[in-house]
Amino acid sequence: MKSSITDNKIFEKIDFRKERLAGGSYEECNFIHCNFNGVDLSCMTFFKCTFDGCDASLVKLKNTSLQEVKFLDCKLLGVLFSECRKFLLELYFENCMVKLSLFAHMKLKNTHFKNCNLQEADFSEAELRGAFFENCDLLQTTFFHTNLEETNFTTAFNYSINPETNRLKKARFSIPAVTGLLDTYGIEIE
Repeated sequence: MKSSITDNKIFEKIDFRKERLAGGSYEECNFIHCNFNGVDLSCMTFFKCTFDGCDASLVKLKNTSLQEVKFLDCKLLGVLFSECRKFLLELYFENCMVKLSLFAHMKLKNTHFKNCNLQEADFSEAELRGAFFENCDLLQTTFFHTNLEETNFTTAFNYSINPETNRLKKARFSIPAVTGLLDTYGIEIE
C-alpha cells in the first residue's frame, strides 16, 4: 500500500481532534493555529513543515519522522519527542511552551530553542552538542549524562546542571546564571 504525499498545503484553524489528519507524508506544509491536542500522528512524516500557533500537547509521535520541522508559538506540553524516528531528525523551536516534554536519548546536535519554556523537560542521555538555549526557562529541566559540549546557555536561566554527570567542554554560560552549575554541591552564594 502506497502512502499519500501532501505538499505545499496550508492547514489553518483545524481541530484535528475532530477532523482526522490523513496518514502519510507532509512536505513543506504549514499548520497554522491548529489543534493537535492528544492526536495520534504516529508513523507519519513531516518534512520542512512549520507548526505555527498550534496546540500539540500530548500529541503521539511514535515512529514519526520530523525532518527540518519548525515549531513557532506552539504549546507542546508533555510531548514524547523521544519516540520519534531518529533518522534525519531536525527540529527548531521558537516562543514555545515545551514543559514536561521528553527528549531523552535523542540526537539534537545544533538544535535551537529560542524564547521557550522548557520547565521540567527531560534531556537525559541526549546529544545536544552545539545546541542553543536562547532566552529559555530551564527550571527543573533534567540534564543527566547529556552531551552539552559547545552548547550555548548564555541567555538561558533557571537551569541546574551537574558538571560531574554531564559533558560540558566549551559550553557557554553567563553570570549570574552560571551558579546553576553549583546547585548539586549545596553551596550558598551571596
